[in-house]
Amino acid sequence: MNVKKELSPVELIREIIKSQNGCLFTSNLSKLGIPRTYLSTLLKSGEIQKISRGVYASPDSIVDEMASLQARFKVAIFSHETALYLLGLTDRTPLYYSVTVPSSYNATSLKASSAKVYFIKTELYQLGAITMSSSHGNDLQTFNLERTICDVIRNRNKVDVQFVNNALKKYIHHKDRNIDQLYHYAEKFRVQKIIRNTIEVLL
Repeated sequence: MNVKKELSPVELIREIIKSQNGCLFTSNLSKLGIPRTYLSTLLKSGEIQKISRGVYASPDSIVDEMASLQARFKVAIFSHETALYLLGLTDRTPLYYSVTVPSSYNATSLKASSAKVYFIKTELYQLGAITMSSSHGNDLQTFNLERTICDVIRNRNKVDVQFVNNALKKYIHHKDRNIDQLYHYAEKFRVQKIIRNTIEVLL
């Protein structure tokens, strides 16, 4: 998001919507110090419509569902099957969004939104977290290649085995792979033996 601060609040909101392909999140307003009361002006004029809590969009736009989910549940980081898709390790479009949250997080509302939720202890929660752009150009929080491989191996009983095998083959040939980092992460997640054995077979 890159907008000019010298504009009026309403003009700023319009610029944000334009830069985010028709989407607006209340977190955008907070970052720029714009009171939410200005949303009422645009709602009344029909320039935007409310999609869900904290998420708005112009009437003719296609809602960015992934950015919308993270706007509502800021603690949720896209992981596992969804991260594989975002990272290009699978061509299969996710039927649902997989996310990871700290083990202490109350995920009742998140699960009700049809997300597949994985829990991890707090000290490992943000390991390997990165920011990527969605297909709509909005920022998304997901995990890097190595963390994602560890995640799907660690939860292999919950992920389609063919999904995992194909992802591993793509990872091995990925130009940005980092085997040393993969082994480092594998040790932290206590899957170093199966990771090493699997990688050695594929290399």
